[in-house]
Amino acid sequence: MNAHHDRHSERYAAIDIGSNSTNLLIVDATGAELVRDVNVTALGEGVVASRLLSEAAMARTLAIITRYASLVSEHGARLAITGTAACRMATNTADFLERVRHVTGVQPRVLSADEEARLAWHGAIASMPTSDDTTMVVDIGGASTELTLGDTRDGVPIVRDGVSLPYGVVTLTEAELHGDPPRAEELANAISIVSDAVDNAVIERPNLAHATRVIGVAGSIVTIAAVELGLRTFDASRLHGMELTRAAAEDVFRTLATESLADRVHNPGLPVERAGVIVGGCCLLVAIMRRLQLDHIIVSTHNLLDGVVAEFQSAESGRDHGNGGGL
Repeated sequence: MNAHHDRHSERYAAIDIGSNSTNLLIVDATGAELVRDVNVTALGEGVVASRLLSEAAMARTLAIITRYASLVSEHGARLAITGTAACRMATNTADFLERVRHVTGVQPRVLSADEEARLAWHGAIASMPTSDDTTMVVDIGGASTELTLGDTRDGVPIVRDGVSLPYGVVTLTEAELHGDPPRAEELANAISIVSDAVDNAVIERPNLAHATRVIGVAGSIVTIAAVELGLRTFDASRLHGMELTRAAAEDVFRTLATESLADRVHNPGLPVERAGVIVGGCCLLVAIMRRLQLDHIIVSTHNLLDGVVAEFQSAESGRDHGNGGGL
């Protein structure tokens, strides 16, 4: 096989080590999806209080990464690995990343909040209809939530503004939601903390109140949409591009927040491993939708991973051709 042919048959993979889930995407040279896998590993468990990634959380996450590494090698793909908020917060991240490197042969890169927001925005909009509108991407993670604004006015997708809120589903749940089910005042506190953070963000960045299209990404939003549809098995084709109204989000929130964990797990569309933090995810989404007066968001099953893979593919093919790539 000559080098030229090789380049066009390249496969690319990314592993995103999130604060709640660890995710894998493998694509072919055209960018078509070969493998997409999401596993809740809760790496960010306890990280706010201890500033440490716990031994148990690291072990759970490494077990999934080890499985992913063998899938990547079966597909003969080039691999990039990124870490997000839990990795940004913990003081023992370097030790953990060394273990990841040992398992995968790849040095992981910890994304800044800005890089995370930019890549998630690009990943979310790439598979959506093009629009002259200002598009906001809401990315609810395990330990942070990004609100990112951009547009394609100049024919090129570009991020214009954004903010990272210091709350995600794991950290908000640990801080505020202690009861089973959470008590009314716990829910009210969680929502008001997020509302205040959004208020402050809007005061600093008034643009955030003026997006004409809002896309929601990542596990909590996709799960809330799946519960609204009552999906017994995950179906990306029904979820991707779906309009999730504020009324529906509030409805799912009321249902899930008033049930004990033992009852909550029976809702179709709610994976058992997300049931413990999904109420925190509902609090984040509902607070954001209320505060920004959004009557609906568009759900995207594409996210940060897609942005990471696209940037990696572009940079690698640019390198092959002797010029720079990237988003």
